[in-house]
Order: sequence, then structure tokens, then C-alpha cells
Amino acid sequence: MLFGIGYDIHRLVENRKLILGGITFDYHLGLLGHSDADVVIHAICDALLGAAALGDIGEHFPDTDEKWKDVSSSVLLLKVVDLLKEGNFKINNIDVVILAQKPKIGLRKHEIKNNIAKLLHLEVNRVNIKATTMEGVGAIGRGEAIAVQSIASLHENS
Repeated sequence: MLFGIGYDIHRLVENRKLILGGITFDYHLGLLGHSDADVVIHAICDALLGAAALGDIGEHFPDTDEKWKDVSSSVLLLKVVDLLKEGNFKINNIDVVILAQKPKIGLRKHEIKNNIAKLLHLEVNRVNIKATTMEGVGAIGRGEAIAVQSIASLHENS
């Protein structure tokens, strides 16, 4: 079994859509980034790439490349899945924790879970999504940013 950790954080700003795990939230702020800034998918990509020892999301999809400007992070995740297939890796499971003061994530966790499972071609019971606030502490607690931590496990196909 191979394991990888992913982490991402983006600032919340006006005039951007808030997309988490490929799901659009009705919120007055969105995440700032070169792509759609979906921190959930970015953290999952890094966890998967790390487990397979394939570097990180910045190496594969650099923010200096206009090709990735405003792209859906779901596209990035599908490309990571292709890299895993090429390396003969199979995803075992994904665990995610979303750190956000606002908006409340709890009511939408099931949607995020289903979408991630679909993108990764996994059974829904192989994906776990958790959410927590920062109790008002730091940039996340002040509602200035959202961060995500993720862990992935893989095994090599025989």
C-alpha cells in the first residue's frame, strides 16, 4: 500500500465562483487561483501524485502555463487519474478534510463525495469528506481563505 498527503489553501475573493470538489456553492466569495482554484481537488491531486511518487500538482499543471488558466480542476484530476493508470496504480481510498469558517460545508459533503467518487471511478464508500471550522482563528477563521488536507492510498496492479 502506498500513501500520499495533499494540502492546498486559497484566498477567498469577490467576483469568483466558489467550487469545492467540483461542486459550485452559492456564496458571495470564491477562491482565487490560476485554475478554478478548487482546493479540494487540488489537495486530492497532490495526495494521489505523492502516493505514486509523481511529484506535485505544480509540476504537472504550472500556474505559469496559460493552458491551465481558468480550467476546471476536475480536468486536472482526470489527468492525474490517467497518470496513475499509466503507472499501473489503482486508487484504494481518499480521505479529505475541508477547513472553512464559511460557507457551511456540511450540507453539501454528500454531493462532493459523490462527485469525487465519480471522477476517480471509485465506489462512494472509498471516499470520505469531512469539514471543520477554525473557531475564528487565523485567516481561515476570519473567512479569508479555505484550506484542504487529503490523504490517498494506492496499490500497484499486478
